[in-house]
Amino acid sequence: MNDAAVGFHCPDCVAEGRRTTRQARTAYGGLHAGSVGLVSKTLIAINAAVWALIMATGGQASAWVYRLAMIPRGVCVATDHPGNVYPQVTSGAQCSVAPDGSWVGTAAGDWWQPLTATFTHVEVLHIGFNMLALWILGPQLEMVLGRLRFTALYLLSGLVGSAAVYWLSPGDTPTLGASGAIFGLMAALLVVAHKQRADVSQLMIWIGINAALTFFASGISWQGHVGGFVGGLALAGVLVYSPRASRTTWQVAGFAGVTILVALAFALRTAVLT
Repeated sequence: MNDAAVGFHCPDCVAEGRRTTRQARTAYGGLHAGSVGLVSKTLIAINAAVWALIMATGGQASAWVYRLAMIPRGVCVATDHPGNVYPQVTSGAQCSVAPDGSWVGTAAGDWWQPLTATFTHVEVLHIGFNMLALWILGPQLEMVLGRLRFTALYLLSGLVGSAAVYWLSPGDTPTLGASGAIFGLMAALLVVAHKQRADVSQLMIWIGINAALTFFASGISWQGHVGGFVGGLALAGVLVYSPRASRTTWQVAGFAGVTILVALAFALRTAVLT
């Protein structure tokens, strides 16, 4: 890895992307992007827009936090006072008789939360760190993988992280942030760099620092981070090590398999929680 103005770059990864500029496809089968980092910039813009919406509607007390964040079992919120929670209410039946109570949560039917939670932030440092990481990691992977494969990797890594949260975190605790997807990108860059036989020492240091923060800092969802990282490893492995002769078939099958496993994980956990 080489030092850069912000973070680091994997020289072999970037060189591989540049080497294939004149070709129709990237090193791992994706269509070559004309504008470097377009998907990453779009993802950053979506995250920023959701954060701005939450800030404009009450910040931590915004009703959007409880609609977009992931709450496995569910909580009872007061619709007339956005952000107010009835902590003593532990079921949808009890919530229905609470004053203006609304039961929100993934198992309660808010099926979109595993995805929207990966675009939801409240604290400025939280979104700032995640978007800086996306700005550093995203364009490098886009160049090597292509836009479609990079987008699928990002979103599915985030969903694997959400599945881990769904199974392993407290049922009434809101979890939010792009960290699961970001950890998936870290894992993917590690796989790509290893495939290119690049020096991964600086990348491993960065991953180690983030792992330490995950397990020793308060208020961080280790479930989402570990899930996203494992998902990124598996998905990047499919992209990078699929046989060249039938690469697209293997890649589609691999991503479809992970998607099915994630869907089953959500279905089984919902059955348990309801």
